Formats: sequence, structure tokens, C-alpha cells
Amino acid sequence: MAELRPEQLPAHLAKTLAPLYVLHGDEPLLVIEAADAIRAAARANGFTEREVLVATPGFDWGALALAAGNLSLFGTRKLIDLRLPGGKPGREGAEALIRHCGRLDAGVLTLVSLPQIDWTVRKSAWFQALSRAGVTIALDAPALDRLPAWIDGRLRQQGQSAPPDALEFIAEQVEGNLLAAHQEIRKLAALYPAGELSLAQVEDAVLNVARYDVDKLRAALAAGASARCARLLDGLRAEGAAAPLVLWAFATEIRTVAAVRRAIDQGRPPAAALKQARVFDAARARAAEQAARRLPAKVLSAALSHAARIDRTIKGLRRGDVWDEFLQLALRITTPLHGSGFQVSCSKSAERVAIPNLKPET
Repeated sequence: MAELRPEQLPAHLAKTLAPLYVLHGDEPLLVIEAADAIRAAARANGFTEREVLVATPGFDWGALALAAGNLSLFGTRKLIDLRLPGGKPGREGAEALIRHCGRLDAGVLTLVSLPQIDWTVRKSAWFQALSRAGVTIALDAPALDRLPAWIDGRLRQQGQSAPPDALEFIAEQVEGNLLAAHQEIRKLAALYPAGELSLAQVEDAVLNVARYDVDKLRAALAAGASARCARLLDGLRAEGAAAPLVLWAFATEIRTVAAVRRAIDQGRPPAAALKQARVFDAARARAAEQAARRLPAKVLSAALSHAARIDRTIKGLRRGDVWDEFLQLALRITTPLHGSGFQVSCSKSAERVAIPNLKPET
């Protein structure tokens, strides 16, 4: 029927209810809010009965047909809340979903919740059937450069606003974690009256609530974001992240970019190298290709050698500070001064990465 953006959902629900909704995405806050809004609209429109089905491995897909056909004798309407935490229903589930889409009843509203999906799911027959039968909404976290605008919109919903530097400050503190951003925004509503907030008020109220993880580090490496890499490394170190896991993130990203770089140098399409590296997410593929075009092969080769030295340091076969080495490696990949070594302390490194002290790598 249609694909809506998250911000379009309230206006849509105020006008009509589709027989089926599909929510998919990687941002829990947005998924929870959209599902809550649909359930509330369903209740307001007489869908007073609700049945929750969670399709984990071994799920009996006959339960879906049973739920759709087992309507109350008293004429109440039903909401079927179907959740697929694994993202793929399997052959039996795919067939059940296609059949369900072919016999939607006016007395039943179906809400299907999925995690973030890739292009293979989008092209599948069962997802296409769901899309034709109802409304789909992608609920992924906004890109980091769009996060300040998202925060601004949330502040305005509660009658507050903030200058750009305050919005940037909140975005940096939550590091893409929308649940944390939501909590901090609600805290601002509790602490201050409606109106314009100052940067000082925001700094006083907002905690450093970021959750650092290696996937964010990989994205920052591919994007060439030196300061963000430094901040993430400081966060990972403070949280006690395992050094081998961090090294795995570096090595995996460098190998992927190097494979794409080889394809470009050989005149082959980057898409083939990305597929071989099992990069199917469009945003990640774009970032890896951009990184490959930015970084010469010799820089990537040197980066892999550097990663091998860090591995020996982790194993106690080489002296050195592993976290400082991680920062040196991040700067090697993300700065335009390809191939140079850097002397930067990892402590408070996010503030100092802009002026590295260069020295040749030995």
C-alpha cells in the first residue's frame, strides 16, 4: 500500500487505519514508539482484543491463521501483534505470511515487527506481500550528522529549543544512542521550563551516556572521522572492552576496504568485492567504497602490518601500550597524512587528534 517515514505516522493514524503495518529497523526507541502509536490507534478504533505471537525458532506458523480466524463471538475486533526477532520467517513462515496477506479480514489488524532488514529481505516474496497489503515504516537511527536535527525536533515537541552548539553537544554525548538521547531530552523538560535553553544549561544537565561498541568504531574508521574514532577508543577503553575484539574491528574493516581498493585498482566493480566481503548493508557498502577511494593501497597494507604488530603486543610478544597503538592505527586510516606515524596519548585524545606530532613509523 505505502511506505511511511516515522514522522508521517501520527498524521496517518489520525485519518485512517491500514489492515496491516510492518515496522522494521535497528533503533529500539523508534520501534517502541511506532508500535505503541499503532496499538493506541487500534484500541481507539475498536480493536480491543490483542494477541501477541513471537516467531522464534520452532514457532508453529499455524498459530497465525488460527489467530486471524478465531474472532470473538461478541463482535470485538482483534490486533495480531506478530514479532519476528530473527528477521526471517523461514520457508513455512514465508508461506504463512503470504497466505495471511491474501485473506486480511476487516475485523483483524496485523502489526508485524522486524529488526533491521537487508536487500535480500526486501526482495523476498513474503516481504513484498506484506508491503503490498499494508504500510511499511523503516525505523533506523538517523545518521550522526542528522542527529542534532532529530534532537531539535524532540525538544520542540516539549516546548523547548536549543542553539546549534547545544544540540551538537547532546549528539556527541549520546553517540547515536537514541534511547539515551530520549532520556536526556526528557530530563531537560523536567529541569527547565519551556523556551530557549542555553549551552550551559544543557551541559549541566546532560550526562555522558554513550554506549560505545566496535560497530560504531568500524563506521567511524570507514568515514575517516578521526575525532570520533579517538572518542570511541577512549570510551571502549573506559568500559573495559577486550583488546582482541577492538583489534578484530580494525582488521575486519581494513581488510574490507583493502579488497575494494584492489578491485578499483584492477578495474573491477567494487560491488563484487563488497559482496565477497559479505557487506550487504547499503550504508556500510557506501562507506567502505568511499574509504577505498580515499586510501591508497600502500596505506592499507601498512595499516594491516600495524594491526599485526598490535596483535603481538596484545599477546605479550612486543612491548607497548595497546590503546595508544589503536589510536595510532585509527589516525593512520582516517587522516589525509597517509602512512605517517603519530604520537598522541589515548587519554583525552578526542580533543587533541587535530594536531598530531608526526614521526616515521618504525
